[in-house]
Amino acid sequence: MMKKKMLLVLAGVTASMAISAAPALAAGVTLNVTTTYAGEDSNAQNYKDSVAAWEEESGNKVEDSSATSDEAFKSRIITDFEAGSEPDVLFFFNGVDSNQFVEQGKVVSVDEIREVYPDYAANMKDDLLGASPVDGVNYSVPVNGYWEGMFVNKEVLEAAGVEVPTAETTWDEFLAACETIKGAGYTPIAASLQEIPHYWFEYAIYNFQSAETHNTVPKSVDDEYGKAWVDGLNDIKALYEAGYFPENTLTATDAETFQLFTGDKAAFLIDGSWKIGGIAEAVDDIENFTVVNVPGKGDRKTTDEIGGLSMGYYITRKAWDDEEKRDAAVSFVSYMTSDEVVSKFAGVSATALKEGAAPDTSEFNALQVDAIAYTASFTGISPAVQDNLSAAAREPIFADMASIVNGDVDAADAVAAVLEANAE
Repeated sequence: MMKKKMLLVLAGVTASMAISAAPALAAGVTLNVTTTYAGEDSNAQNYKDSVAAWEEESGNKVEDSSATSDEAFKSRIITDFEAGSEPDVLFFFNGVDSNQFVEQGKVVSVDEIREVYPDYAANMKDDLLGASPVDGVNYSVPVNGYWEGMFVNKEVLEAAGVEVPTAETTWDEFLAACETIKGAGYTPIAASLQEIPHYWFEYAIYNFQSAETHNTVPKSVDDEYGKAWVDGLNDIKALYEAGYFPENTLTATDAETFQLFTGDKAAFLIDGSWKIGGIAEAVDDIENFTVVNVPGKGDRKTTDEIGGLSMGYYITRKAWDDEEKRDAAVSFVSYMTSDEVVSKFAGVSATALKEGAAPDTSEFNALQVDAIAYTASFTGISPAVQDNLSAAAREPIFADMASIVNGDVDAADAVAAVLEANAE
């Protein structure tokens, strides 16, 4: 699955108040900071501007060693920690890549920071903080991530006499809408099941789980998570048998099915936050398109979405144990994750701000504006569970979805093959 980023940003208060969050902040402190806001990262300039603003306001300096994120960058960071030359503040992955730092006690938890600075990350929803896989404790203040939602061609829906789904739309109501759209001569769902079945896989199995349980790889086909995967795959099979996917969904490319959607021949498209730009480039009237919650059922609310907390700000133990640097590090992270700064970085991405991001929308198109409202509706977010599997382990489902939906391979057997490959 492609790596995706969306801004699920957590921390401080407001940019103008952030520095006061660190009491008795001394001037003249130099912080060593490393981030991935470099190269072609869309927020590289925003990062530079924000650092400069913090330096001017605080009287402190940042010695920056940011670089584009890749395997070499990860190796460099790991080597720095092993050599005792880690930075004071690090913007880094908050999943398994940071396990080593957590296990070695070289980064400080958000809870420990709050014992001294109780307002740290107070403007954020705690349940969206990215907990470490090691112990379930929050060490980082996440910033970048992604969301996946259901894009809608409003012109197709209007022609079929169907209302745009809302946060209250159920799975059964969605199926009824698909039947109506099909009866009107349109394709309900634009998707290439032979090329990118993973969006539908995620939401189909999510419908048999919850935001708290979705990101769990089953241990067997027969446990509660394995059953959810089987049931979800069978729901995709039911959608296929009902004729809600394109006629050539088992042979078409993603580009071909995307063209059905942008060409006013298909109603719905599940994809990621990055797809907004592609839609805008492909259509003449962006106001004919919007993005909404994927209808849910069971324990999953329609407003529980797939999203990722991929990276975040860490304060290292090295900086925390230095009294002067401690204040400066807390001030810096609070500033960089304040409401004002987050809103500059967020664009159409989701955030964990309690009040929601307030980006400058004066030049946003209609779909971008709708995307902001969409992200504000989230009641729960779960990472994509497929990211816990290797490419080889995913193959029995993703590379062979055609065999599952046409009945040549039983869903339970496909899940069993995935779990077996994942255990190797």
